[in-house]
Amino acid sequence: MQWLELTVQTHPEAVESVSELLSGYSRDGVVIEEPYELSDDGQEYRILVNKPVQVHAYLPMDGTEEEKKQEIARGLWHFTSLGAHFVGELHSRVVDEEDWANAWKDYYHVTHIGQRLVIRPSWREYTPKENEVVLTLDPGMAFGTGVHPTTRMCLERVEQLVQPGMRILDVGTGSGILALAAAKLGATHIDAIDNSSVAVESSKANAEMNDLQEQINVVLGVLDEAEATNKANQYDLVLANIIAHIIGSIAPQLAQVVAPHGLLVVSGIIEARRPDAEGPLLAAGLELVEETKIDDWLALTYRKRA
Repeated sequence: MQWLELTVQTHPEAVESVSELLSGYSRDGVVIEEPYELSDDGQEYRILVNKPVQVHAYLPMDGTEEEKKQEIARGLWHFTSLGAHFVGELHSRVVDEEDWANAWKDYYHVTHIGQRLVIRPSWREYTPKENEVVLTLDPGMAFGTGVHPTTRMCLERVEQLVQPGMRILDVGTGSGILALAAAKLGATHIDAIDNSSVAVESSKANAEMNDLQEQINVVLGVLDEAEATNKANQYDLVLANIIAHIIGSIAPQLAQVVAPHGLLVVSGIIEARRPDAEGPLLAAGLELVEETKIDDWLALTYRKRA
């Protein structure tokens, strides 16, 4: 078996749309390659902001790959014709079966986030410095390793807010990266929820890889109203790194699961879509206490109004 690797260079704000398009044809998801520069000591990869991002997908060469490639190219052209952010041409190369399983791993590196957090892909070697907190992550092809601005901002907030003994809820956990960070920083118990069975499998595997399966409880599902109204299900910190309109749609449930002394951190929000999330959150009785921004991406921190 051979595989056709498809690559598109695009503006960071178009990554989500391009990834969704390619994911419809690639059974194992996509790989998002952020632009990096290597530190002078050769130990750290630093993300370059406002630089084009490359999205990779892999199609089995089973006789349908050329047709799928043309359909993807038409979809990319459609993005461009609508005046979307820069979306480059579709490039391809053939990858042999023996190389396919590891080809996508070349795009992930050890990443430093905040003051102490280090994200180490499981296949990379790294010797931690004093006081560093290392998260070992095997994202699979469908999930990132914390380099997207929204995840980076959430991780920074987790580092700033988590205190030993906290109970935390991670809504839309994905690879489980936020839950891992919270557990490593001293949270006693983390409930992680996702509506994707692939995400649940990935986050469970990552919890076990970090020997955190006793602290992190991962479940398949959604945050429903019945569970949210149970005061026994309230948390010191609630995390929701999803997208704006989904956050808005579950704003009442998010507000209900935040303990009276607790905080809610939401991200995955493009600035232009901020009202989709913020309006419902304010209406649910929350008040904004802090916001952070990278490019046009936002992370917003709320607490319940007294």
